[in-house]
Amino acid sequence: MSVHIDIAGLRPEEVGVVPSPLAELGMALHALSEPAHHPGLQGWVTGVTARLDPHLADRMCEADFLWRTTFSDLFLPWAGLPDRHALPGATLAEELDQLDKLSDEQFVDAAMEFSCGTCYGENEPTTLSDPETRRRALELAAARGPRQLRFGERLLADPPRIRAWLRQFLRDCDEAFFAEAWSRLRHQLAADARHKTDLLRRKGLAEALAAVSPAITLDEEAARITVDKLGDGRTATGDGGLLLVPTSLGWPHLMVLHRYGWQPVLHYPVGSPELAAPQTLEVLAMRMTALSHPVRMRMCRHLARSAYTTSELAQVHGMTAPEISRHLAVLKKAGLITTRRRGRYVLHQLDVTVVARLGSEFLEGILR
Repeated sequence: MSVHIDIAGLRPEEVGVVPSPLAELGMALHALSEPAHHPGLQGWVTGVTARLDPHLADRMCEADFLWRTTFSDLFLPWAGLPDRHALPGATLAEELDQLDKLSDEQFVDAAMEFSCGTCYGENEPTTLSDPETRRRALELAAARGPRQLRFGERLLADPPRIRAWLRQFLRDCDEAFFAEAWSRLRHQLAADARHKTDLLRRKGLAEALAAVSPAITLDEEAARITVDKLGDGRTATGDGGLLLVPTSLGWPHLMVLHRYGWQPVLHYPVGSPELAAPQTLEVLAMRMTALSHPVRMRMCRHLARSAYTTSELAQVHGMTAPEISRHLAVLKKAGLITTRRRGRYVLHQLDVTVVARLGSEFLEGILR
């Protein structure tokens, strides 16, 4: 499973690396709503929450599905502007003005994304214009809970009122906590954007994407970018550009905007706290499958403590050497054991460092 971006015909100058204050405010709201996703931000989240005005905290809960369960494309409004080459604004105020330029149809569809009410990557009737799409969106919103249903009904009944509510809410968040955070974060994001832009100019798109995340690869012959994610999607730059937007608050989330008709965006974390490059989802699945077999779990109990030969393991487990060899081959293919030779004997041992990282790699993979 992955998201593919067709970049046929994309010129180098149409690739941009630009920080976005509105996108970073969206990630800040997500971190405040889901602090468990972001253990490295625990101190910041605790500090903001402690001094947050109760009225603003209540309003934050009113539409938190825009940033808690999904990251709404409303936080990347410039990607939906008609020329498909727009860049993020330099200030939050500029980006709120860009948000105002989205049509009501675009705004409502992006805001209703939490309900999965529309087919995200395809050209389908909008929620405002099509009664059946509207009915399905409200039905799915109801399944998510009464608060989502109320928001969906209000949004469909009076889009301008909800647009004004959201704009004022974001401005209040900026005044309450985000302006202070942005004054610190923007320097790190600007430095990362300069670095990635330099890579683009000197070494090309493949090197720049590799620096963004090991989960992103470029097939230059096929003119296609592939992002290793637990989901499927497809988009194309077409007559538009490609934007790379860094975030200091986003790890472990690697977002791909692939909404139909919008400019593709890779919203990626910088300063990630992981100790090693994340594994592909295919490798992660292989390792978890390898460890799930009861025989191999019992073998790992011994291999974690010491190195064993195939014969020793066969004797301990009451199995034949060929049976043990087959299980060892599965563990070795998954990269879970190491082998070394001692004279005429081959010793196998569990790589406990790799196994210890599986929990964090699993979380990174499903949250990516």
